[in-house]
Parts: sequence; C-alpha cells; structure tokens
Amino acid sequence: MTVYAYADGPLGEMLLVGEESADGGGTALASLSVPGQKGGAVVGDGWRHAPEAFTGVTAQLRDYFAGRLTRFDLQYADTGTDFQRRVWRALEDIPYGTTVTYGEIAARVGAPGAGVRAVGTAIGRNPLLVVRPCHRVIGADGALRGYAGGLERKERLLGLEGALVR
Repeated sequence: MTVYAYADGPLGEMLLVGEESADGGGTALASLSVPGQKGGAVVGDGWRHAPEAFTGVTAQLRDYFAGRLTRFDLQYADTGTDFQRRVWRALEDIPYGTTVTYGEIAARVGAPGAGVRAVGTAIGRNPLLVVRPCHRVIGADGALRGYAGGLERKERLLGLEGALVR
C-alpha cells in the first residue's frame, strides 16, 4: 500500500511517499519532493496518510538539516530503469560537502561523452531529492545547472553542506 506524510524543513513542506512491505518489513521510501518541484509527487487516491511510517526518515532529515548527518541510511523503493538506478547509485556515492560534474557521473556509470545528456535526464528524474544527493552535481564550468526543486534550493543545500561550487 502507498503511504504518505509531510515533513517540515528549510526547503518547505516536503512530501514523503512510501510503499509498505506486505510482510510487515517497514516502508520503503519511493519519493521525497518539495513544493513546486518539477515532476514532484502528488497524493493519489487510495493513499493512506501514515506519518508513523516515516519516523526514521524524518529523524534523519532533521539531523541532516541540523548538520549532524552526512549520509542517509534508508530503505528505498526499487524504481526507475537500469540506467537510472546506476546513475542514482552514483549520486549516493558523492561525499557530503563535495560536488562533481555531470561528465564525471557519466564516466562513473560507463556513459562518457554523449552519455552526459542521458545522465542529466536520469538525474532530473531522481524521485528522492535531498536523500539521493543530485544537488551535488554541477555543470562542467562549475555553474549550478538544473534541479527539479529549483536552483535556489540546490544552492541552499550546497551551502548547508559547505560545498564550494567550482
């Protein structure tokens, strides 16, 4: 069953969406979106409001925004294509407080050169803002490029982490 909750934070009220496991093994986070996000989740018919399903997620978000957490340890729902999942795993390996370019991610997933555009598209479809740190990816020229939550939020997250934009 799909469950959802809201969490307040410095980026606005975030919508958390998860899938409860049939065997009672908890809730896998499927989406974390912010107000006005391009392609963000919208509460669907039949979804159950279940803040209790997200206590671990909200605790980790609180610690991240307070500067006490540098890497999330959460159960994620398995979504996306094989290529998207490879790109998203590469995002999870970007250390806190650092940035990499789209080209560097493309090379890490075996798609250099023309694959940079495909990597950018996969990053743009990341359903887990903040916890899967797509905000740490910047342009080859060091400029902030695309962020589904808006460039202002991307800059804010990088500032929170003390990341120097090249």
